[in-house]
Amino acid sequence: MVFLREGLCPGLTEEVIQALRTQEIRTVEDLVSSELEELAQKCSISYKALVAIRRVLLTQHTGFPVSGADLYEELLSSMAILSTGNESLDVLLDAGLYTGEVTELAGGPGSGKTQVCLGVAVNISCVLKRTVLYIDTNGGLSASRLLQMVQSKTSNMEEQVEALNRILVCRVFDVFSLLETLHSLRSGGLEQASVRNGPIRAVLVDSVTAVLSHMLGGRQTEGMSLMMQVAGALRLIAKDLNVAVLVTNHVTRDGNGVLKAGLGQSWSHVPRTRVLLQRVDGPQARHSGLRWATLLKSSRQPCHQKQQFDLGSGGQPADSHPDHLQRREQEDVFKH
Repeated sequence: MVFLREGLCPGLTEEVIQALRTQEIRTVEDLVSSELEELAQKCSISYKALVAIRRVLLTQHTGFPVSGADLYEELLSSMAILSTGNESLDVLLDAGLYTGEVTELAGGPGSGKTQVCLGVAVNISCVLKRTVLYIDTNGGLSASRLLQMVQSKTSNMEEQVEALNRILVCRVFDVFSLLETLHSLRSGGLEQASVRNGPIRAVLVDSVTAVLSHMLGGRQTEGMSLMMQVAGALRLIAKDLNVAVLVTNHVTRDGNGVLKAGLGQSWSHVPRTRVLLQRVDGPQARHSGLRWATLLKSSRQPCHQKQQFDLGSGGQPADSHPDHLQRREQEDVFKH
């Protein structure tokens, strides 16, 4: 039995040890077998710091026996699937957003990208009781709309306040501010704001295009460099902090008129999963909330699957909507 002591591993300070002892965590065995999210919240210690300490201790004390059940539990805790609250999207995403990965929503103006992001944030906060960081780069986040969506999930005032507190909002309007926010998250600066409500489990960026597109093209090599810095930061945050990252991107058309995601070929390798959002064509659907969601890139599902849903019903499948169109029209989608 090895007791926790200062200097046993990097980050294990006397202050951390005293905080752990308040929860009866005194030995290496106690710490590595604890539920770190709950422990971080009770001790007001950075979740990221506890994960790092646990990894080092497990490496240093490889002789410590771990049961198969413990190993399986650690696997489950290291990867989570967060439902988007949108049934159609969850079908395409194979149950929801995966922690450790970057997922992208691509679509033109009015396709519903921001509305879907708001719905995802509300579902993770209100239903899953997890903390979300929402990075708004285009001013699309509406506080009143956010409140309406929370109220649609629960009528309890206290639960509404708690849900809103779990949605952390950062407004950034240039790429340098975005990079600063992402670096602050990686270094633990933003974790202090989430200690009370648990560690951040999802990061939403709406949108990456707003701060990058004007810096790309021509001979603007600095723009390409900054874009790859953003890409690297998002990937590292997803992997190192074990969070689900969701970003939005615009679309353009190639020389043949086929839709393709914005930001070019270099960016196309960043998201592991990409979904295209489009309005449903037709006179009856023009002013409705009906949208097509098409899976364009995925390592889990066959690509080019399509789902139709209603934005106004929080992602309810369109075939359960009273105004569902029986005619399924062909949409232009770019090849994966």
